[in-house]
Amino acid sequence: MGFNCFQKNGALEKRKRVVTRVLPFSKMSAPGGDTFSDAEIEKVEEMEDSEEEQEEMEESDGDEEGDGTVQPRVYIPGIEPLQPGEELEMDQTAYRLYHHCQTGAPCLSFDVIRDDLGENREESPLSMLLCAGTQAETAQANRLLVMRMHNLHGTRREEGDGEGSESESEGEGDEQEEKKPALELAMLPHYGAINRVRVTRVGDTPLAAVWSEKGQVEIFDLRPQLDAVHDSAIMATFLREQQKEATPLFTFTGHMTEGFAVDWSPKVPGRLATGDCKKHIHVWEPREGGAWHVDQRPFAGHTHSVEDIQWSPTEPTVFASCSVDTSIRIWDTRAPPSKACMLSVSQAHSSDVNVISWNRNEPFLLSGGDDGLLKVWDLRQFKAGRPVASFKLHSAPVSSVEWHPTDGSVFASAGSDDVVGQWDLSVESCDPGTEAGLPTLPPQVLFLHQGQTEVKEVHWHPQNSGVLICTALSGFNVFRTISV
Repeated sequence: MGFNCFQKNGALEKRKRVVTRVLPFSKMSAPGGDTFSDAEIEKVEEMEDSEEEQEEMEESDGDEEGDGTVQPRVYIPGIEPLQPGEELEMDQTAYRLYHHCQTGAPCLSFDVIRDDLGENREESPLSMLLCAGTQAETAQANRLLVMRMHNLHGTRREEGDGEGSESESEGEGDEQEEKKPALELAMLPHYGAINRVRVTRVGDTPLAAVWSEKGQVEIFDLRPQLDAVHDSAIMATFLREQQKEATPLFTFTGHMTEGFAVDWSPKVPGRLATGDCKKHIHVWEPREGGAWHVDQRPFAGHTHSVEDIQWSPTEPTVFASCSVDTSIRIWDTRAPPSKACMLSVSQAHSSDVNVISWNRNEPFLLSGGDDGLLKVWDLRQFKAGRPVASFKLHSAPVSSVEWHPTDGSVFASAGSDDVVGQWDLSVESCDPGTEAGLPTLPPQVLFLHQGQTEVKEVHWHPQNSGVLICTALSGFNVFRTISV
């Protein structure tokens, strides 16, 4: 593989670009086919250790030499389709951490719940808390989940495991047993598929905003579920008493149909914005006693479904939205809703604009559309209507984008082509020509992760450094690459 040069913090360095062939290495699975059976609700068994599958994988997509051995080769999605009998195979040296789990019915939206274990965590084993919502086959089968993934160890490469003596290998079984990742689930019944989930804290109370197919936005207190995943005795009580349909703290029924767009303000605790499939946006203001006031006058400007909303990380009254009408709009809540749209780009993409992400460190907005393009917008030049960068990687609609929480040049993207990309805008190619073997990849692509089916959302963990979490029809992936 080649190397790319990049200028960062005043120093010229080199960063290796990794394009890897991937299948899940480890599985963290609820036993059986139905996540929500009584036996499984009591506790999800420990996740399987990744290394068992790593050792069993055989090289299966490569070039066969004269002696019959198969030499693996780099797979670039969209360039060379897999042939009959070929399958993707991971390069485990490209990952510092990799785990996989399933929750039965797929969770096509989730969010990270911040914990009290500190920032910038690097040491294994890692742990994390997630809130997710299912899209089950029937409305009655859906659940609002709180997950605690813990004892997450790195790959063999990352932890420095090597070949030891026979006596050392005898103790491997016990060591690997201790390193098995674990998963606890606390699930509440929720009538209706959950379109999107976003989490915040108001004081000491963790809250989840849930958009569902019922056409309602509901607010849930996650404290009972969080207590349950941390204590087996509390979990037993939770299982006995909390299997009725979840009761929200607050419900807004003013949207005329279902929607997907929802975001909590990072500047004003409890402030929320929601958008629906009939072009309307409402802003919620928190009130005493766990209630909200929602202005019944919608923010007017979009002409079709509002797909995503992002609050400004620096301005408490400003948020951005994107829509099926191909536009991106910037709003200021200090103005009346009918006049609150301050800036807009009417043709931000050639078709639906699906997702946006507001950079926490730089004045940049990132967008992804049905056209498969990723675009970076400098908000200081937003009136010009032109992005400062545009990238083509995904061969299908972009389903998720997110800037890195601390590195203003790094972001992740996911698409309906089942590819998750890691990017760094500070990377520039050392060679102006085409890099050997990588004829179509932008130099800013650091890593391509594959192996999931119908990837829907991707989030960086804000406290575990470099850890990326993806949800898809095939389950969750939790990983950290050698690139970020």
